[in-house]
Amino acid sequence: MDALHATARETHQHAHTVSHHHHTHANTAGLKSINLALQGGGAHGAFTWGVLDRLAEEERLGFDGISATSAGAMNAAVFAYGFSEGGRAGAKKALANFWRRVSHAAAFSPLQPTLFDRLLGNKSLENSPGFMMFDMLSRLLSPYQLNPLNYNPLRDLVAECVDFDKLRMTCCPVKLFLSATNVRTGKVRVFDNDEVTVDAVLASACLPFMFQAVEIDGDPYWDGGYMGNPCLYPLIYDCASSDVLIVHINPLERKHMPQTAAEILNRINEISFNSSLMREMRAIHFVTRLIDSGELKSKSMKRMLIHSISANAVMNELGHTSKLNADWEFLTSLRDAGRAHADTWLKENFDRLGQESTVDIRETYL
Repeated sequence: MDALHATARETHQHAHTVSHHHHTHANTAGLKSINLALQGGGAHGAFTWGVLDRLAEEERLGFDGISATSAGAMNAAVFAYGFSEGGRAGAKKALANFWRRVSHAAAFSPLQPTLFDRLLGNKSLENSPGFMMFDMLSRLLSPYQLNPLNYNPLRDLVAECVDFDKLRMTCCPVKLFLSATNVRTGKVRVFDNDEVTVDAVLASACLPFMFQAVEIDGDPYWDGGYMGNPCLYPLIYDCASSDVLIVHINPLERKHMPQTAAEILNRINEISFNSSLMREMRAIHFVTRLIDSGELKSKSMKRMLIHSISANAVMNELGHTSKLNADWEFLTSLRDAGRAHADTWLKENFDRLGQESTVDIRETYL
């Protein structure tokens, strides 16, 4: 019990590290406003693209805030930019353009499925000579040795797909919270609308075995997934909506016991990247119980309604190396899966928004 109290207090204290101003935008009558929490997962983020693509079409749905990490941060920045530029249609167009550009850039990469794997429909890269060479070198040499010029193909791509001035709080209708991990302190940093830049997005997606740390304000940053995948507390304290829809990319549960070295390392990363989210969910569950029982009447604590769209069934069928596969056919298949999952979720749960959680927190996260 003391540990849960401490977790709840820590979650509350974290809110003060976010320098987001409490700006609100008038909701159109009849809209149900929600917050989105987007996980990272490399090319698997195309599943989230599909979810966002379908949600953007739902005219009964409004978007308050988005907290995101890694590939989720890229999706969030592109979605918010497109929404700011052209509303729902603008968001859909911006996302499609971004992922098409990702696929075009990857076409020149050595990380490609073999012809045999393509014929068999295998989306993983285990048999790719380019991947095997890269995987071996990355275990022996750091990005500072392998890539001394610090070239990152995503830098130009993100800069060309997002006008960051359109994300500022004065003109963007969606609040953004992008997470990155401070390498020196081990703490999470959350970048809000006025702080989001190309560097902030790249920092949120900086895998330390692939890229050099991204330096911002004199501090080096790695992927935000280590400390917040994604962070929920900004959505609790800086957004009006009580509904949080989590789009899961990293499976919470795997029935298959990992046995190869690569599978073990991947499962360790999945558990690590889910741990911060699990911790916040425990705090939310604890506070919810106190509110429902009448033991907690503080106005500073808000009852949150949690929802989720999970890609477990999809991701469990894919090899972990497919996170680096940006083949257009693969990306669009993930997009279509995301759209289908979102469509099903809307049909089953839209009427419950604003009323109750549609996921059992205790069963799913505790």
